[in-house]
Amino acid sequence: MKSLFQFQFQEVTMKPKIDSTSFGSITVEGETFEYDILIRLDGRVEKREKMLSKGKYGTSHKISLEEAEHIYEEGTEKIIVGTGQTGFVELSEEAEDFFMKKKCGIELFPTPWAIERWNEIEGRVSAMFHVTC
Repeated sequence: MKSLFQFQFQEVTMKPKIDSTSFGSITVEGETFEYDILIRLDGRVEKREKMLSKGKYGTSHKISLEEAEHIYEEGTEKIIVGTGQTGFVELSEEAEDFFMKKKCGIELFPTPWAIERWNEIEGRVSAMFHVTC
């Protein structure tokens, strides 16, 4: 008689630690990026697709619906947004509505503060960090 074993695997996420930021760069786990980044639920670091917003608004300081859809991943509970060294980035109304409909919390802070928040928060969280302005 054969036994049937089912294994259930929990999703393992590696939330990378952000070391620091300065105007024009951000350092994650010892690697410095000189552009805006996204950190995905699985811990991958990607370059921000800011042209999704810049193409619509002429600036990457306002997050468009298209960029919000790109940032969001199914199952995300919260997104941390680093709004730049002095806090210029904001959500468009459409982006804000999109996150609300997805029941995804969003926290916006100037990037140095957003890094502190990122390093302390737990759960199904992703992030976007603007590294200038």
